[in-house]
Amino acid sequence: MNAPAETRKFEAEVAQVLHLVTHSLYSHKEIFLRELISNASDACDKLRFESIAHPELLAGDGELHIDVSWDEAARTITVRDNGIGMSRDEVVANIGTIASSGTRRFLEAMSGEQKADARLIGQFGVGFYSAFVVADRVTVITRRAGAPESEGVKWESDGKGEYSLESVDVPQRGTAVTLHLKADEDEFLKGWQLKSLIRKYSDHVAFPIRTPVEKDGKPTDEFETVNAASALWTKPKAGISDEDYQGFYKSLGHDFNDALTWTHNRVEGSQSFTTLLYLPSQPPFDLMMGGRDERKGLKLYIKRVFIMDAAEELLPNYLRFVRGVVDADDLPLNVSREILQQNRQLDRIKGACVKRVLDLIEKLAREEPEKFATFHKAFGNTLKEGIAEDTANRERIARLLRFASTKGESAAQNVSLDDYIGRMAVGQDAIWYITADSYAAAAGSPQLEAFKAKGIEVLLMSDRIDEWMIGYLSEYEGKKLKSVAKGDVPLDEADKQKQEEAARAAEPLLKKLKELLGDRVGEVKVSARLTDSPSCLALSDYEMAPHLARLLREAGQAMPESKPTLEINPAHALLKRVEAEADETRARDLATLLLEQAEIAAGAQLPDPAAFVQRMNRVLLG
Repeated sequence: MNAPAETRKFEAEVAQVLHLVTHSLYSHKEIFLRELISNASDACDKLRFESIAHPELLAGDGELHIDVSWDEAARTITVRDNGIGMSRDEVVANIGTIASSGTRRFLEAMSGEQKADARLIGQFGVGFYSAFVVADRVTVITRRAGAPESEGVKWESDGKGEYSLESVDVPQRGTAVTLHLKADEDEFLKGWQLKSLIRKYSDHVAFPIRTPVEKDGKPTDEFETVNAASALWTKPKAGISDEDYQGFYKSLGHDFNDALTWTHNRVEGSQSFTTLLYLPSQPPFDLMMGGRDERKGLKLYIKRVFIMDAAEELLPNYLRFVRGVVDADDLPLNVSREILQQNRQLDRIKGACVKRVLDLIEKLAREEPEKFATFHKAFGNTLKEGIAEDTANRERIARLLRFASTKGESAAQNVSLDDYIGRMAVGQDAIWYITADSYAAAAGSPQLEAFKAKGIEVLLMSDRIDEWMIGYLSEYEGKKLKSVAKGDVPLDEADKQKQEEAARAAEPLLKKLKELLGDRVGEVKVSARLTDSPSCLALSDYEMAPHLARLLREAGQAMPESKPTLEINPAHALLKRVEAEADETRARDLATLLLEQAEIAAGAQLPDPAAFVQRMNRVLLG
């Protein structure tokens, strides 16, 4: 017995998406066809996969295809597939409620600068709703493969908050999406326009996309295939043009931009597989907004049979920006035929994918520096995660990283560790760096003064991930990486003697400052780092940088209390003033300001900003 017809309200976030689509989106309206064809292709892929275990699902209709037809008189476009289809519950789950974080992030993105850009739709998994860019009513008729004809479902909505749902008899499995076009969308009722869009956006879909043959300007009941309908990665490389590769990338990654570069390889032997891997030219939105937890993996096929859309086991986390396809001759799946079993074959494919990607990035750095600069700007921070995650390739990854430097004149990150080593002074045995929460803070740090005076280059690391990453990169090419803010500064014998003499001469001042500052500092000592500034903080080798500690506290993590070491320049006029100040209150204000300005320069958070302002005012007023 068929379920009764009913009307339901959309889940709140879907209603918001529909409102945006209906009222705000106006650029790249043709995106709807790509998205509906993509959904139809997924449905065919899923049926082909399920039919491996259940061949009866094909039920004599084994030629999977997608048909795009139009009716100029009725003002409709229909995208029909003979794929897996949907049950009534699946229709509700996939179209009516979709309570996914992808929908939420789509709304967040659309509320900003991208407000009127339909290109975002596919990147957030809400592609079906693109139909409402051009249609004021959408009808979906579907039946799941293997279900009886009486279990067909009709879904219909005008996109204004509600949808109707009823059971209908559907003779054929699969899904038909019919768009009732808005009054000003006549351009999409032309056969030549639809065929052009199919070739532009969906040429490399691996199923035939068919349109009616036209006779005397009218569509007939006969269909012809419009797209290439072949798996690009299975063709010989010599027969594939750059335009073919770029076209496939755009259909694969829902991207309007060209890929930066790609690598296409076939491995033969005891285990054979093909890889086609792309580096995007800019971060995909699922990387920017979903981050590590919701990345998209590679598409996995076994003998051209689609297995998984996001095979995360084939690439490590830090290469999650890579898009592409892996087609293996064989891989064992678990009982559900969805999850890959961990085994040597899988490890070999993963190792090959990682090697190919790193080879590709290295080639880009070596042969196309401008493209590499684009890549590093987009994905350098993501790549840095590999320093911690991939110990086997740590040096290869480190070689690909770029940083700003005291030898440069801007924030441009264009200095490699190899560049740095090539410029090291005779006798220098360490790669020196400083971390901060901005380039300006790093470049202006008083902790650099002695290094600049000696002509020692320092790498300026100002990305949030740098302090964490550097904890795993203690050495490169036999050279230790050392922070200018941690431990002791390298001194020759003459400098050591000067330092010792300065420390002895300043003992009364050091004692006075320690008494004035009390528990706010662990130690006060004469600095070998300072030449111009009055004070700075110094850290132990294993102490966390103040700016990172502040960020972690702001993120809600409990951080252990630590007492900083205050280093001073006793030759500075402010220290002379503290030394000569007889009034204890004014001396304490001066000493505290010396500590607080050092904390600010190091990126630490002042414990009492209001007290700092009052103290500064008292000193300024004399």
